[in-house]
Amino acid sequence: MKRRNFLKNAGTAALVTTLPAPLVRAATPDDFHIAAILSFSGAYGLIGNDMRKGAEQAVAERGGTVLGKPIRFSWEDDETKPQPAVQKASRLLGEGAQMIFGAVSSASTLALQSLSTQRKVPHLVTISADDAITKRDGAPYSFRTSNTLGMEINMSMEFVKSRGLKKIYAVTADYQATRSGFERFEELAKEAGVEIVGNDFAPLGNRDYSVIIDKMIRSDADGIAVMATGNDGITFVKQAGQVDLGKDKVIFGPVLQDDIFAAATGPAALGVNSGVRYHYSVDNPTNNAFVAAYREQHGEMPSSFAGEAYDGLRWWLDVVEQSDSWDVETWVEAFANSVHETSVEGRKEMRACDHQAAQVGLWGEVVKGEAPLPELTMKINEIFPADRLFDAC
Repeated sequence: MKRRNFLKNAGTAALVTTLPAPLVRAATPDDFHIAAILSFSGAYGLIGNDMRKGAEQAVAERGGTVLGKPIRFSWEDDETKPQPAVQKASRLLGEGAQMIFGAVSSASTLALQSLSTQRKVPHLVTISADDAITKRDGAPYSFRTSNTLGMEINMSMEFVKSRGLKKIYAVTADYQATRSGFERFEELAKEAGVEIVGNDFAPLGNRDYSVIIDKMIRSDADGIAVMATGNDGITFVKQAGQVDLGKDKVIFGPVLQDDIFAAATGPAALGVNSGVRYHYSVDNPTNNAFVAAYREQHGEMPSSFAGEAYDGLRWWLDVVEQSDSWDVETWVEAFANSVHETSVEGRKEMRACDHQAAQVGLWGEVVKGEAPLPELTMKINEIFPADRLFDAC
C-alpha cells in the first residue's frame, strides 16, 4: 500500500519546529491531565461529540481516577484543522497535560503525532484511519486502538467481490487520507478484475453532489464507492436518495454509515453498506455492560466513535494503572506490548512494530430496526478476522 509521510510535509513541520523542549514533570502530579483535541465543529463535528461521550464514560466507570489521582480532561475543538490542533495541544502540554487524546481528522492527528514525538508525550488515537499514522518503527509515543483505512479498504473490496460488482463509480473526499484510500481501492480493483469507470474528488464540507450524482446515474456502474465519512457521507447519501441512486446501484463505503449517521441521513440510508468500527450488537460481557451504561446515561445506543473512544481510553488507563508508575517511558513500553482481552470488540493486541492494534473488522448494512434498536440500524453481516486485514509485523 502506498503510504505518505505527513511528517515530511513542510506545513506540518512548521507547526512544531519552534516548540519548546520536552517538559519536565513532577513525579506525582496533582491529577492525570488529558489534552483532548477533537472536532466539535466542521465536517467531523458529529464524530467529536460522540468520542467525548465514550471517553468520559471510560473515566467515569473507574471512579474518575488513575494511580490514585483524579483524571481531568481539557476539551478543545481543532475545527478539523491541523494548526489549531497543534496550537491548543501545545498550550495544554505547557500546563502539564500527561497525554494527548485525538484527533478526528487524520491531518490533525498526524500533526499531533509530530508534537507528541517532539515532546515525548503519549498520544492515543481512537478514530483517525490514515495508514501513515501507524507504520513500522514510526512515531514512538503514538498508539492507535481503532481501524486503519487499509483494513477498511480491504473489507470494501471483499464486499465488492462477494456482491459480484463489476463496475464502480467512486466519489472521494479531497483529503489526503481518503485519496490514499482510493488509490489502494484502485489497486485492489485491478487485481480483482473490477473496473473503475469514474471517480470525482469533492472538497471537505461539500454541500452539493448533484453533478457527481448525475454522472453516476448516466454511467454503467453497478456499484457506487463513497470514500467519505461524517457530514460529507451523510450529505452524499441524502442527495443520492433524492434521485433513487441506490435503486439500481449498490452504495457502499469504508466508513460511510453507522447508526448515528443513518439517523442523520434518514430513509436514504436504507440498503447502504459500510465498514463499521464498532457496533453495540457485538455480544460479549464488556460490550453489553458498556451499552447498558451508555444508554442509561445518554438515552441512545453508542455510535462507532463513542465505542472506539471508550475502548481505547479504557485500555490505556488500565495499562497506566497496572504500571504503578508515573514514568512516561514505562507507560509507553507497557502499552506497546499489551493485549486488551476484554475489549468491547472481543480482543485487541497492540503490535510493538507499528503501535497499531490488531483487531477484527466489522461490515454491515443499514436496515429497519425493531425496538429497542434505532429505527435505522446497522446489521453486521460479516466479521473479518485480524489475519485477513493486517500484514504480519
